[in-house]
Amino acid sequence: MEHLKGATVLTEMTAPSALEELAGRESAEGTPEADTPARGAFWTEALAPYAVPSMTRSITGLLTSLVPYLALLVAAYFSLRVSDALTVAIGVLAAGFLLRTYIVFHDCAHGSYLPSKRANIWLGSILGVLVYAPFQNWRHNHAVHHATAADLDRRGQGDVPTLTVAEYHAKPWKARLGYRLFRNPLVMFGLGPLFAMILAPRIVPRTARPRIRRSVHLTNLALAVMIGVSIWLLGFTDFVLIQAPAALLAGAAGIWLFYVQHQFEDTFWERNDEWTYADAALRGSSYLKLPKVLQFFTGNIGLHHVHHLNARIPNYNLQAAHDDNPIFHSVPTLSMWDGLRATRLKLWDEDARRLVGFKQAAASFRAAASLPKPAAPA
Repeated sequence: MEHLKGATVLTEMTAPSALEELAGRESAEGTPEADTPARGAFWTEALAPYAVPSMTRSITGLLTSLVPYLALLVAAYFSLRVSDALTVAIGVLAAGFLLRTYIVFHDCAHGSYLPSKRANIWLGSILGVLVYAPFQNWRHNHAVHHATAADLDRRGQGDVPTLTVAEYHAKPWKARLGYRLFRNPLVMFGLGPLFAMILAPRIVPRTARPRIRRSVHLTNLALAVMIGVSIWLLGFTDFVLIQAPAALLAGAAGIWLFYVQHQFEDTFWERNDEWTYADAALRGSSYLKLPKVLQFFTGNIGLHHVHHLNARIPNYNLQAAHDDNPIFHSVPTLSMWDGLRATRLKLWDEDARRLVGFKQAAASFRAAASLPKPAAPA
């Protein structure tokens, strides 16, 4: 009944056909800080019923993510006696549950998974070791992402680095080559997990606050002990056979999900003075409709438009929030095939207001360069 009440409120305040108008509205308090929308925003009352964690569903989520992942690691160990191929196959299945565990970690970072703030921090910190991510540092970076997503003037932290067409062509050839290599799918989804999951989180930012520095150091220490003991007991080769398939495949899937949630052809990007939190959520975040089994393993994170409008909604309530509220029925929707094709998009074309590939960008740049320049004032 609470969900229906929330849907009724939002239906009365909005119409499905009014998405463009709604996305431009903003609370009188201005741009929200971190990942929390401003109080009094037009969606706050309607979505509030969904932003209430359920202990039963949260525990069920842990039992269907963390427990199967750990059980499959044990199964992978015993499979070593049968064949390496079986071990790798089990690792592929374990990757799905590791990805689902990562979503629980993600919700803890938003303080949305458990009713208690302290419980979210403790659970998130423990899961952070299993997903190789220092909790406090990751939470800070991800909060910045929510506060700046789709803002062209605040790119660079917690997002996939993206240049505009003009910025790309203004760079020297070495920088353009580096950007091309970075945006190559083989690099982004092949080497990306090694950098994003294994190497980058180990580094403490120089400007980090003490609690963030402690989080990085303690996570690194816990990982060193966990990996060291595992290698001592199993041997290096067997440890890699058990752990690497799950970690790398889950990492690649996570990077792809993060990519397509904001990088699709008709996404929204805007300069800071025209940017709004609602625009970024409703027009700059996709609804990735996956088959049910993949939606399970990805913890409903494909409903990213709902998540960005209110990050306090736990993953198990995202589908209900979407289904019940008409405002979400006109958001950008991608199929899995659309998501795979989106990897060809590389640059933001400010004139066309869409993401384009390198060939389209070159054509657009040549066309803009051929236009006559305005005459200088007399």
